[in-house]
Amino acid sequence: QVQLAESGGGLVPVGGSLRLSCAASGHISPIDAVGWFRRAPGKDNEFVAGFRWTDGYTDVADSVKGRFAISRGNAKNTVYLQMNSLKPEDTAVYSCAAPYGRGWSRDYLGHQLYEYDVWGQGTQVTVSS
Repeated sequence: QVQLAESGGGLVPVGGSLRLSCAASGHISPIDAVGWFRRAPGKDNEFVAGFRWTDGYTDVADSVKGRFAISRGNAKNTVYLQMNSLKPEDTAVYSCAAPYGRGWSRDYLGHQLYEYDVWGQGTQVTVSS
């Protein structure tokens, strides 16, 4: 079993920055990648960014490209989402997730919710205007 836990959310003014952390615990070796998703009020979950363990490949959604970045901590069990130049439309619950034991090919990074098996509890990010 593996668990994911997010931290780092909060209230930030427009133009501010936050860094979210996703820490994995338990049996983490079957994890191929870590993704960040967000769900804004009244909207569906949206892929934000992903990190692939095999080669360090990263992908960021067009809606946040140039403002958000995903990276891995020194330990394999931590992934960060650095969010800069925050806008009111970035307000959402941010969750990290991981595919577990799916054996993704080395050049694949999923963007769909159903491709991720383990989810954290989420952390609220509120950008005040």
